[in-house]
Amino acid sequence: MRLAIFGGSFDPIHLGHLFLAKTVLSDLHYDRIVMVPAYRSPFKPDAKGMEETSSDRLKMIAASIAGDPSLTVDDCEIRRGGVSYTVDTVKDIIQRYSPDGKPGLIIGDDLAEEFPEWRHSDEILEMSDIIIARRLHSKNINVQFPNIQIANNIIDITSGMVREIISQGGAWYDLVPPFAAAIIEKKKLYGFKQEPLPPPALELEPEPAIKNLILRVEKEARENLSMERFLHSRNTAVMAWDMCCHFRPKYPSLVPELGYLAGIAHDIGKPLGRSELFGMVKSANMKISSLEKDKPSLLHGKAGSVLLKKRFKVDNEDVLEAVALHTSGSENMGPLAKVIYVADKMEVSREKAEPEARKKIFESDNLDKVFFDVFGQTIKGLLSRKLKLSKDVLKLISKMKEIT
Repeated sequence: MRLAIFGGSFDPIHLGHLFLAKTVLSDLHYDRIVMVPAYRSPFKPDAKGMEETSSDRLKMIAASIAGDPSLTVDDCEIRRGGVSYTVDTVKDIIQRYSPDGKPGLIIGDDLAEEFPEWRHSDEILEMSDIIIARRLHSKNINVQFPNIQIANNIIDITSGMVREIISQGGAWYDLVPPFAAAIIEKKKLYGFKQEPLPPPALELEPEPAIKNLILRVEKEARENLSMERFLHSRNTAVMAWDMCCHFRPKYPSLVPELGYLAGIAHDIGKPLGRSELFGMVKSANMKISSLEKDKPSLLHGKAGSVLLKKRFKVDNEDVLEAVALHTSGSENMGPLAKVIYVADKMEVSREKAEPEARKKIFESDNLDKVFFDVFGQTIKGLLSRKLKLSKDVLKLISKMKEIT
């Protein structure tokens, strides 16, 4: 997986950001762009309110890239707090994402001449390939360090310009992605005072049915889960997409779009209360184990599958099974359910997920072995905490021992 890192304030994200990200993907043939919003930028020490808008900026980026696995968002600088330094971010992304080769690091030509003065710029050069994008100059610029310059069209939009136009009540809606605009309206960010626009009409988008479905489910997850839980869900969706692409030659039923859908949906049952969980699972005549009775939160997978079926009319049995079984597993679970189980445990924001173990997943062509390796580690953790195991889990352990 070839990655490029795209950092910035994204205050707010605008169409120029997305255009640049897509240009890098297309022209330099990267597989994914990791967008990293700063908590506090060293380039904008006088910028006011960045810390307070960190959650909103995350939400706007996440909303703007919904359903697109070529773009992802990482909150490492926000979690780190304080002034964000690029050298720390590059180290962190490399350690967790294990990219193929050096990651790209996208910077604007307005910052390129100052790059040698950045903190530990020599380390950044050793770890990454510097990609210089045009922001001010229509031709390549001369700088004294290795770099790749792309001939992108200059989109004359800045976040500061967008904020100013919003605060003055001007025409700004065509400058930002529509779902980011909806968040600005709803939260009245940047001095927004206008009458709200109607919500984006997902049903009217000229997209394939699966794309519309993914966008609707992702909106549900984004609006009802905590930001930490939503980012986990999206990282699970992106990893599930990657795993489906990787294992599909051997497992033809693994469709990347369905992997993304199951991944983004796997925790939509999390916000439900105890009585809702029991009621929803019982309404679908699903079995409730003694362990789930003692710990109802474990039912959120089964409840999430019911939500998918009733609210979103999802009828794909592989997706429903994957969502329902991601907490417990089952001895007869299918390939997609195994993918979601692994992605849920191993995605890049999971602190206990070893990057080397994640990398090995994509070096194997045996999904069963990958699944049982992750499942086995999960069971060791449960046993170390002296938690009792359900009958389904015990049956799956027996099958694991037979196969391995």
